[in-house]
Amino acid sequence: MLTELGYYTLSRHPVRPADLVAEAREAERIGLGAAFVSERFNVKDAAVLSGALAAAAPRLGIATAATNHHTRHPLVTATMGATLAELSGGRFTLGLGRGITAQWQILGLPTVTGAHLTEFIDVLRRLWGGETIIGHDGDIGSYPILHLGVELTCPPPVLVATMGARTLELAGRHCDAVVLHTFLGDEATAAAVDTVRTAAERAGRDPAAVRIWSVLATVDERHSEAEQLRRLYGRLATYLQGYPDALLNANGWHRKDLDRVRAGTAFTSARGAIDATATTAELRELSSLIPEAWVRDCATGSAADCATAVARQFTLGVDSVILHGATPAELAPTLAAYRRIRPRLPDLPVNPGSAAPQ
Repeated sequence: MLTELGYYTLSRHPVRPADLVAEAREAERIGLGAAFVSERFNVKDAAVLSGALAAAAPRLGIATAATNHHTRHPLVTATMGATLAELSGGRFTLGLGRGITAQWQILGLPTVTGAHLTEFIDVLRRLWGGETIIGHDGDIGSYPILHLGVELTCPPPVLVATMGARTLELAGRHCDAVVLHTFLGDEATAAAVDTVRTAAERAGRDPAAVRIWSVLATVDERHSEAEQLRRLYGRLATYLQGYPDALLNANGWHRKDLDRVRAGTAFTSARGAIDATATTAELRELSSLIPEAWVRDCATGSAADCATAVARQFTLGVDSVILHGATPAELAPTLAAYRRIRPRLPDLPVNPGSAAPQ
């Protein structure tokens, strides 16, 4: 298995949860190492999908990337992580994220801060260690008693999905792994790796003990023109609907370029998520407005070209790569080409939150 490579399950529109099983079995067949679950408040509950993955694919690593801690009671999330760790035989990682502030405002939930994440991770680990927490009163809330009732021999690792510098530093200090974001250019990816490793070292940790995953949009030329445009420009535009400033800051992109993109028809006439609703004409317009530099470092072209882009990620300092936006069946040619040029890498555990053995 290529334990350094993963994919996002059910990453396309419309979402059909039942497709997860066939995807996972194909992922195992072609040698992908891990499946990542992104949560949506529709038919993509992270706990349910992770359980299905554990049963459907007995060799795949599994991670949520990400769920949000304040959408469940701490004991519910601790139970979720403990159950999946046991069910999967130690293949599960609990991945957390800060999410989108506007979404939390709509749902009446507080904005997630670094302090929230740090405190929540500490509470999780204490519960998984068998501790009874009495009278907890902190940033994540007040709880008279928190007690899981079991002590896990092998508690799940914890990762954070992020691209912001402060949360990257938090991950370096406190987490087992990090998942970066799609559409980070090579320079931004290398900078993120340095931020995580430096923070880990300053915290007295082994910098290599934090497993870092980059996320690479993978769109090969076998798809139709419209589908290629949707998966590349449409997907990027959808992210720019939700959190444009975060992507601009991480990549050092120019505000005037963003303003020009957002003045296009795909934005001004948006009927929902752009990658799910845009017409081919709107996608073509997006491709003419979005600067080439914003998608230059993605995996595009032939299967061999995509494989070369995947291999290049390791020169930026990451440990592992998630091939995003394609099903395992669609990724098979890229994986075959990648095997021919696979770089020499350390042996990595199947669990996506665990770093290479020291």
